[in-house]
This record gives sequence, structure tokens and C-alpha cells, in this order.
Amino acid sequence: MRGGSARGVNVGRGERDVVARGARLDEAARALVDDHGRAVQAVRTALKPLLDEMVRQELDVIPVARLQDVTEGRLRLGSVEEGGLRTVGQVLDAGPYRLRQIPGVGLRTVDQILAAARRLSEAAYETVAVHIDVDRPEPRTSALVIALHVLVEAGPDARRAVDAAGGLAARLGPLLSDAGPAAGRVRMLLAGRDGRARALAAVGELRTVVDEADQAGTPGLLAQASVDLLRGSAGDVAAWVDFELRSAEYYSLLAEISATAPDSAAAEGFLPEEVAERVRGQHLDDAHRRVSLRGYQAFGARFALAQRKVILGDEMGLGKTIQAIAALTHLAAEGQSHFVVVCPASVLVNWTREIEARSALRVLPLHGPDRHDAFADWKGRGGVAVTTFDALRGFPAPGGGEVGMLVVDEAHSVKNPKTLRSQAVARWTERCGRTLFMTGTPMENRVGEFRNLVRMLDPALADSLGERDAMTGSVAFRKAVAPVYLRRNQEDVLAELPSLQRIEEWEELSASDEEAYREAVRAGNFTAMRRAAYASPARSAKLNRLREIVREARENGQKAVVFSHFKDVLGVVREALDTGSADDGPVFGPLTGGVPPARRQQLVDEFTQVTGPAVLVAQIQAAGVGLNMQAASVVVLCEPQIKPTLEHQAVARAHRMGQVRSVRVHRLLATGGVDERMVRMLEDKDRLFDAYARRSAVAEATPDAIDVSDADIARRIIEEEQARLGVTGTASAVSRMAPETSEPKG
Repeated sequence: MRGGSARGVNVGRGERDVVARGARLDEAARALVDDHGRAVQAVRTALKPLLDEMVRQELDVIPVARLQDVTEGRLRLGSVEEGGLRTVGQVLDAGPYRLRQIPGVGLRTVDQILAAARRLSEAAYETVAVHIDVDRPEPRTSALVIALHVLVEAGPDARRAVDAAGGLAARLGPLLSDAGPAAGRVRMLLAGRDGRARALAAVGELRTVVDEADQAGTPGLLAQASVDLLRGSAGDVAAWVDFELRSAEYYSLLAEISATAPDSAAAEGFLPEEVAERVRGQHLDDAHRRVSLRGYQAFGARFALAQRKVILGDEMGLGKTIQAIAALTHLAAEGQSHFVVVCPASVLVNWTREIEARSALRVLPLHGPDRHDAFADWKGRGGVAVTTFDALRGFPAPGGGEVGMLVVDEAHSVKNPKTLRSQAVARWTERCGRTLFMTGTPMENRVGEFRNLVRMLDPALADSLGERDAMTGSVAFRKAVAPVYLRRNQEDVLAELPSLQRIEEWEELSASDEEAYREAVRAGNFTAMRRAAYASPARSAKLNRLREIVREARENGQKAVVFSHFKDVLGVVREALDTGSADDGPVFGPLTGGVPPARRQQLVDEFTQVTGPAVLVAQIQAAGVGLNMQAASVVVLCEPQIKPTLEHQAVARAHRMGQVRSVRVHRLLATGGVDERMVRMLEDKDRLFDAYARRSAVAEATPDAIDVSDADIARRIIEEEQARLGVTGTASAVSRMAPETSEPKG
């Protein structure tokens, strides 16, 4: 008996070390959960006064009569209104004592009135959403931005660490409790036979948990996340600048913490319940993803994974690219190694940059003269191959199971099955187990075109679709196509998002663009370098992308404003966008410095009064101050400005009080030349301008009050480009700057 007991209490250093390691891991996990909880509570504390004020404003305009609706007409409120209480807010302020002083209002009625008023108040808290005005910061919104900044800076890694910490704490707590006696011989002796058995079993499980955590690098992940959460904000200026750069991430966190997510049915595209339930059950791995998703975006990625071959038709600006990347990173975590993205040449660079920035996936552009070498590299090593519709035709279709997912951007480009590009996409789709078509063009009223796309994904479903499906209404149409089609509109899911989204559109210059650019560099002509991308309109990469942006805006019934510094560029733009079709809407302008001020306003008024899509083409210096263009929800900047003040003021013409839709700003940029150098050289000064000058009434009124650029920038860029291209300059940068830095007359 004593021998058996001795063996039962024999605890070695190994067991004690396991318990100690488990205790340290548990302590780190619980500390991180607490640190995160405090950061979240700081956001809630900063949010509360803003919500309180918004709810109060809501209640102050709700008439007392609405209390009848809450109580199904059981209340008699005439005496209350006669007593001077006309809104629900006034009723809550009055409280029970004052209400009881009103003749004809008894104790039971007072209780019913206050209960109904509180129900309306609770409903208001669930529906209001705080919007942060970057142009009118005040102490309360600054406190909220600073509190959010801590969590945003910690990033997705901190979220993963917190999730891991919560899971570890839940597992380790009971195991450590059971394994406690194994921490020492005396405790083991006193634990009894059952206690000793539990302790040894728990030690075995603990060893597994801590070994797995060590192999996954979890202790380091937890420690780094705690450091990030405890670091705090760098200050209100840094927080506000970061908010403007990453506002979507701030609003995503804010919606999550305040529980003001959009209606779930809208976020799920009003899919039938049986489809939506299957999608909700789809796991989404984020191990290789470097960006957080909003709820509707996570659902979109799950839809693509669960349904395997689908069309994601979200309205422009909802992050279709991010959803595609989320699906790719999930498949990579499951062991898939080869993926293909097919897109127009105008967005190939954007896709490459987005995948590099938003994921840990290897990306290879298959474009240009070396595309076949790149294809061979991709075949051998894997990654995400990004190619164009035309280039895809030159690659052999894959074998079954070789490609984890095929993504086709701007999929409406392959709606005609007779074209070679459509046939190439169809071949690849047939060989790929998963295919994601992406288009921001609404398909409900284009059943014929839609059927052609669906046929590549699900021929049987395509055969079942008829014109009647669209004519019976949007809900019926979406039910019929639910297995393959998901579309969400901005108004359904962007209630909690910022009203301004900035999108950098990087383009590779075409051969003719490049030729014009080299000639401008050789001449040392800075303004010609900046305009070179539009010198040959028929083959202009920037102009092609501009057409696509405006086309999609028109398809969605939106108005667009296109800005350029240069009058000749505006002429090219107007000619390219004026299709003459009534469905595309009119093109106004160009609005330049030579147009009298009264006529400028008249152009803006005519643009605003159009029902449906329209385009206004404007010189950025002439339209940057004094004109309100809040009818526009899409803004395109044809080139970067040497004075960031001009860009900020031009965007502010559309992004201002009275704008009811999210404003998207597309900045057209060419890789490898003057645009890229300008962006890099002006970036730091631009951030400082955002932090200080833009909040100044003086800066708003006078663009030159804070000039963050000078002729040295132009001179340096010309010299660097002449060296890069190996050409000898023939003119001075300063002389070529003169026409551009002067302001337009009128």
C-alpha cells in the first residue's frame, strides 16, 4: 500500500515545469484579455457622451403621441401635452414627480408613460450611429478617435492574439486547477488517489497545450499584443492623421464595439435562409490576412468559399477586392498554393499592390514580354498570378485541382460568349474548382448578360433563368440566382462607415504614354511629364481606367467630378467621357479659370439638378474653392498635385455637409515616373498638412497660405528621371514650372 502511494506521489521536475509553464501562459493570456478589455472600455467611455447627445436629439423631435404606438393606444396623453410636455425627451426629463403633478395623470399612467418613453430611448440607442467629422474635430470626438487609435494600431495580429488568449484561458484554467497538486510532493500526497490521478492527467494535457502554443509562437504573439495595447496613443494629432488614412478600420471597430452593425438581411444580400445559413457555417481562416473585415465583407468571402463558383456583385466602394483576398488567404491556410486573378490591364498594378499589402501571399504579375517566364515561375513555386484578359489566352488551361481559386475582376467584360477573352475565361472556369466573378455593375436589369456569366459557373441555373425573374422584382430575382449571386448596396451596409474613401489607382504607362513621357523628361519639361499619360488618348492607360471608373458610376446612377490641373487634359477627358448616350447622362464643363464665376456656379447647378448620372469636368484650381458639389459621390483626380492643398480643397467640394452618400476619391497615378516620385516626396509634408493646415479656416480660404512644395521638388524629380532613363536634359525645371504654379484668372 505504501509502495503504491509512493509511486502515486512521485512528482518530478518535468511535471512541475509543465505546471509552471502553463501558469505563465495562463497569466499572459488573462493579462492580454484584461488589457484588451480596458482598451475597448476606453472606446465605450468616449463613445457614450456622443451617443447620449445623438439620442437626446432624436427624442427631442419625437412627439409625445408616439408613446401611443408603443402601448398600442392604451395611454391617454392629452393631459400630458396640455401640461407642456410635447416630446418624448421632455417626458423623460420631467420624471415621475413632475408627471404626477399634471391633473388627470395618475400613478399607473405615469409608470406606463415612462416605460414607453424608455423603450423608445433604448430603440434610439440601437439605431443611431456616430459619424466622426474630420473637418470639425472637438474634444469629445478627439477622445473617441484617440481611444480607437490604440486598437487600430494594434492591428489584426492583436485581434488574433486576443482570440487565442481567450481560448487558452478557457482551457488552461480548469487544467491548472486539476494539476495544482503536481506542483509539489506534499500537495500531491494530500490530494488523495483520485486527486493525484486527475493531477497527472491534467499535467499531460497541459504539456500538450503549452507545447502547441510554443510551436505556434503564441507566447510571443501575446506579449507583443500586450505591448501594443499598453503603448497608448501618440497624441490627438497622430490619431487624427491616422484616422484620415485608415478611417474604414476605425469605423469597423466602432460598429463592432457599439453593436451598430447593418441589418443582417441586408449585409447578407437578402439571400434565402437556406443559402445564408450554409454561408454562415463556413469557417474563415485569417492566418495569412493582414486586414480586418467588416461583417458583410466576411460574409462575402464565406459566400465565395461555401458556394464555390459565384458572382460577387457588390456596389462600387464596398471592398470586393478585400473579400477576394480573404477567400484566397483562407484557401492558402488550408494548403492551396496556386491562385489566379484575371483583370483589365488598368487595374493589374492595383491588384498586385493590394495582395502584397493585405496578405502574406506571394504575388506575381503575368504581364508584358516576360509573362511566360513568370508563368513558369508561378507553376513551379505557386502564389497569386495576376494577369490580364488578353494575356490569359496565351496560357494553357490548368489541370483539375491545380488552381485553388480563379478570380475574375470586372467580370462583365466577359458577358459576350463569342469573344476570345470570354472563351478563355470559360475554359479556365471549367478547370477550376472555385471561381469568383466580381462586378460592380448591377445585373438585375441585364438578364441576358447575366445568364451568360452564370452559364460559365452553373449551366443548369443559367438555363432556368428567364426575363420573368427580373420582372417579378429584385427580391424574387435574387432568390432565383441566390446560389451564385451576392450583391449589397452602399445604402444597405454603409450606415456606420465614413463618408470619404480614398483609392489610389496605380497604372502602368502604355507604350505611347512611355514615349511621350521620355520626350518630356529629355526636354526637362515638368508639366509635360505630368501630362504625358494623356498625350495619346486612344492608348492612354490612365484614360482607360478613368472610363471604367465613370462607367461604373453611371451604371449605379451616381454623379462624378473629374479634376485636372491642365486644360488640355480636361479637353481629352471630356471627349472620352461624352458618349452621347442619354443613359450615360450629360457631361458638363470643362469648368476652368477662364469661365466667369457666375457661369461656374451655373454649371455646378445644372450638374446638381440632373436626375441620375452626370459628369462634371473641372480644373482643380478653379473648382477647389467656393463651389459646392455635394451631388457628386465619385471624385477622380487625373494626376497628383504639387500642392496638396488643391487636392484637399477639391475633394472638400463634394465631401461636405449635405452629402448623403459615401464619397469615393480615385487618384490616378502612373508607376515608375513623376507621379510615384511626387507621391513619395510629398508624403511627409502632406501628412503634416492634414494634421494642421486643413483644420484652418485660413487654409480653406487661401490655398497658398501653406505651400508645402517648391520648385526644388520639380528640379529634383527631373534630374532623377533623366538619370533613371539615361537621357540628357535640355531645359531647366524652374522655367518649365512657371505656367503651372500660377493660378487661373477669373
